Amino acid sequence: MIWMVAYLALGSAVGILAGLLGVGGGLIIVPMLSFLFTAQGFSNDHVLHLALGTSLASIMFTSVSSLWSHHRKGAVIWKAVTAITPGIILGTFGGSYLAARLSTNFLKGFFAVFLYGVATQMLMGLKPKPSRSLPGAAGMAGAGGVIGIFSSLVGIGGGSLSVPFLAWCNASMHQAIGTSAAIGFPIAVSGGIGYVLNGLKAHGLPPHTLGYVHLTALLGIVTTSVLTAPLGARLAHNLPVDKLKKLFAFFLYVIGTKMMVSLF
Repeated sequence: MIWMVAYLALGSAVGILAGLLGVGGGLIIVPMLSFLFTAQGFSNDHVLHLALGTSLASIMFTSVSSLWSHHRKGAVIWKAVTAITPGIILGTFGGSYLAARLSTNFLKGFFAVFLYGVATQMLMGLKPKPSRSLPGAAGMAGAGGVIGIFSSLVGIGGGSLSVPFLAWCNASMHQAIGTSAAIGFPIAVSGGIGYVLNGLKAHGLPPHTLGYVHLTALLGIVTTSVLTAPLGARLAHNLPVDKLKKLFAFFLYVIGTKMMVSLF
């Protein structure tokens, strides 16, 4: 029961922070689930795989409302979504296959380095300069493959990668964020399915799992994050978001460092 309360609390925090700061839930879900699963005594061999798979599975549900909201505002470049999706599906599914064969310690280190990169970008406000147009079908598929692989290895919806890419390709920031939200859905679906399938034959998994997706954690996170995201969006109009993003960046540094220290 206490762990379900923890999952519900995590979902609440994810929803508020996503709505308030516009950050992807996976940046919070993966490390927090890693800590919670470790505290429950889950096998270290599977802790990160379960955190990554559960994170992507949760994004399947939470991305739909975000996608629809941006679509209603005309902020989704659907031709870009259509062009990039084949690469996204192959890259994310392939990334989940690769992750299933990597050690928890490697995945922890990889995720921590990724957190450092995202935190630095947020702290310094680094943004790519629009310098080209969207590439053709092959280029978009290739970009989707790269985004998909990295997204599945760190359990995110891809916004940290797809927003800069789209902005670099001359999409307005409004369109880049909206289009990235739409891209997050195929990332989550293919990645979630990939982690389920690649974990079906894994030995020593805890109860209430489907492959590398922990169903109890998934239920708790989705239940509350969907409810609290609108609250976060409302708070964004009344709080100093830029200052809060810098504080959140320091929080990511702390979490990344904690994950690094756990390797030794």
